[in-house]
Amino acid sequence: MLFIWLGILSAVTFVLSLLLLPWFVSRIPVDYFTRPRDPHAWHIMLQPHTIVRNLLGLPVLLAGVAMLVLPGQGILTILIGLGIMNFPGKFALERWFIERKGVLTAINWIRQKTKHPPLQL
Repeated sequence: MLFIWLGILSAVTFVLSLLLLPWFVSRIPVDYFTRPRDPHAWHIMLQPHTIVRNLLGLPVLLAGVAMLVLPGQGILTILIGLGIMNFPGKFALERWFIERKGVLTAINWIRQKTKHPPLQL
């Protein structure tokens, strides 16, 4: 029964990720990866809106991890979950993902299709 629910969750997340991907990618500011960051931002974890964001992003992140072995777009869903969440070290993790071979090219291709300028690294 658990695998049935995981399969349903995987299918729903797959469809939602395909539909929402262009919107999410076009919402990233062009200078997102070049602007300076506060390396000591641990205080953000205690703010109520951060707690709510993390509680919403955690199931998406876990569904993405499950999709690594189930049908679906696991890495994309993990990135969406990380995008929702807010925690120290998030920027370094996002930058590591974006620097993987082909990821920046694919994201800039989607941005081009939605008539947005490419991301700067």
